[in-house]
Amino acid sequence: MNLIDLDLVEPFYTLRPLKEELENKGLNVLAHKTKDAEGLGETGVILKGEMKWALRLDGDVVMDIGYGVEGAKTLNLIEDKASYPEFKIYVVVNIGRPMTSEVGQIIEYIKTLGIVHGLINNAHLGKDTDIGFIEEGAKIVTAAAKELNLPVIATTVDARFKEIGQYDSLGNPVRPLNRYMQRAFW
Repeated sequence: MNLIDLDLVEPFYTLRPLKEELENKGLNVLAHKTKDAEGLGETGVILKGEMKWALRLDGDVVMDIGYGVEGAKTLNLIEDKASYPEFKIYVVVNIGRPMTSEVGQIIEYIKTLGIVHGLINNAHLGKDTDIGFIEEGAKIVTAAAKELNLPVIATTVDARFKEIGQYDSLGNPVRPLNRYMQRAFW
């Protein structure tokens, strides 16, 4: 598994502070180390050359490209995409954000991004999340996906909610996650 930190839009949460920890867990993380980015202020992610060729890496490649149209433009930096028909763009949607809290907003947002292959329901409110909010996200994201004729790839849940089961109430696969990003500010 390869994680690529390409969020050039909102560089407040980056993989830099987590790079070593995640690599010790067996992940390949393409991101600068925090010490290599000190003194750069709010410049965010500085593109590492190998990031442009990330699709050539062995194994799965997950890229954090940031939010919105500006984040989607980051994909223009990735070389040789046409040679990888398995390259898919999944948009992670959190109904806890004001701009994606309703079906219509999600539809309009997705239409601004260009090619999208599926949606991921990531409904959460950080530590204030409950199963009801996750299921509300499943309903809203699934409704938007149907309107857009896209699949819902998964519903992600904090590992503390794994009792939700293998599928949410709409039949979308559930993927429990361990949260790291709350420790990744700058």
